[in-house]
Amino acid sequence: MDPVGEKEIRASFVNCSKGEASRISLPARMTELPWGDLDFLGWRDPGAPDRGYLVAPRGDGLMGVTLRVPQGVRRSFTKTTVCSVCMTGHPGSGVSLLAARRAGPAGRQGNTVGAYFCADLACSLYVRGKKRSQLAARYEETLPLEDRIERLTGNLEGFLDKVMEREPARS
Repeated sequence: MDPVGEKEIRASFVNCSKGEASRISLPARMTELPWGDLDFLGWRDPGAPDRGYLVAPRGDGLMGVTLRVPQGVRRSFTKTTVCSVCMTGHPGSGVSLLAARRAGPAGRQGNTVGAYFCADLACSLYVRGKKRSQLAARYEETLPLEDRIERLTGNLEGFLDKVMEREPARS
């Protein structure tokens, strides 16, 4: 991912108002992020732990999505869970169900889509081995790195497609 600035990030959000986007807490020290190792920029809000954000290159621009941890979701601190985007296994609460309000009228009506993400949204770094899961017995994949990256971006694209889906036409 190419480095992006605050203005580009705030303008990219598709499932919140411009006012909401202007109040999003951006990641600290953005100039120090490992941009070359990122397939998308993802972060959790330290002031509001139930909120997360992701910004991904899409088409000719960026697409940003606000995420929330649904209320009442129980986390197991003993089970292993797997991120549905990068397929990294994590112990306990290392994976979170994050829900995104759908874009457009569907989102304004309260419709959401969800996926299980690495809780810290560092999927790109886990895939590349730059960050390690705390899992005692890690799964060793034989899939080449390029294929794992392609799988990650494909899974992310599928999630973003669902965020952008419009209400089905009624006959």
